[in-house]
Parts: sequence; C-alpha cells; structure tokens
Amino acid sequence: MSQDGGRALPRRPVPFGPDALEAHGGTLPGPAEITEVAHQTAAILVGAGRAAHDPDITNRLVGLVDDLGLSTVADLWSARPARSLPGALWRLYALREWVRRSPEEASRQYTAGIRFTDVAHAVAGIAEPPRPEELQRVADQILAGVFEGDLAVALERAAAFCAVISAGRAELAHDRDAADPDGAHDLTRSGAAMLTTGEDLRACAHLWRAGDLD
Repeated sequence: MSQDGGRALPRRPVPFGPDALEAHGGTLPGPAEITEVAHQTAAILVGAGRAAHDPDITNRLVGLVDDLGLSTVADLWSARPARSLPGALWRLYALREWVRRSPEEASRQYTAGIRFTDVAHAVAGIAEPPRPEELQRVADQILAGVFEGDLAVALERAAAFCAVISAGRAELAHDRDAADPDGAHDLTRSGAAMLTTGEDLRACAHLWRAGDLD
C-alpha cells in the first residue's frame, strides 16, 4: 500500500515477471496463496476506502479499473466464489466497465426492462429516461457506495440494476427471435447470466449485514 496524506491507498499489483519469479524461489504462487491474496486485497481495499472518508480516495477506488485494467482485476478476483467479497467486487467493477464501454447498449437494455421490474428499477435509483450518461453516473455511484455509506445498500442497488438489465435482454430477445434467432439466443443466455449475477450480489448484501462476507 502506498501513502497519500497519511492514508493507505491501494497500489498497482506487482506482476510475476522473471525477477519476481526468482524472488519467489523460481515458482509461481500456489492456489492457497492466490486465494489468500484475493481475499486480503479485497478486504484491504474496502477497509481503506471506508476508513478514509475522503471523496478523492473514493473516486480513485471507483476508477481502479481505469488505472489497472480490467484484466488485472480479473486475474486478482474473478476466480473467487460469487458470494464472497472479492467475487462481489469483481462483479461490481465488471458491471461498471460494461456500462462505461457500452452506455448506449446498457441504456437500451435497461429501458426495455423497466416495465417488467418496477420494484428493482426503484431500488436501482436510475432517473427516467435512463439515458446512457445516467447509467454511467449510477454505475459509478453504486461502486462508490462500497467505500462510503452502506455497502449492503450498494450491493442491493447493483442487484436491482442487474435484474432490470436481465429483463430488458429477455424482452429484446423476444423481439429479435424471428429475424435473428442466434442473436436472440445470445441475449437470452446473457440475460440469464445477468440475473444470476444480481442474485449473487443480493446474497452478498445479506452476508455483509450478517458479518459473514469475506
């Protein structure tokens, strides 16, 4: 961890190149060590952000993927169980990155799902009409909630967002089924995956409230 104004901040993970490999005795870290690092870094990141009470630090943590790249974050956390702290963080960062890279697509899918998911839409807290820039703003806001405010609420908002997107993909798949069955199939499959992601994030919110999310 690096220091900024006396507060601990996350630093870029050191890759296991030739020099680092030699320092580890010529071997890559084992599965147990990788698991430990994943959970420790997730706990440190969340703990540092929540202890800082600093909007600048929160903004830097929200933009972590912008600095490190999604693949680095994936290497660190994506293999962990969905219902764990590193698993939840990976899904939140991946969701934000999708919205950031494909805001028009996200807006179209979210709009298509609203009328089927009134409660989830209200929990997600996205203003109507759900324009691309509004979805980007809320994706940042949800992730910021991990480091300030109620983390369980942030997870529940993300879960609700996923539910609306899932419903939107199912609706768009139905509209496309006759003209583009392969595209409709892909939308249906990705919609189901998004629904599962939402269910996992909601479960993580319950685990956090119980003190069991690690």
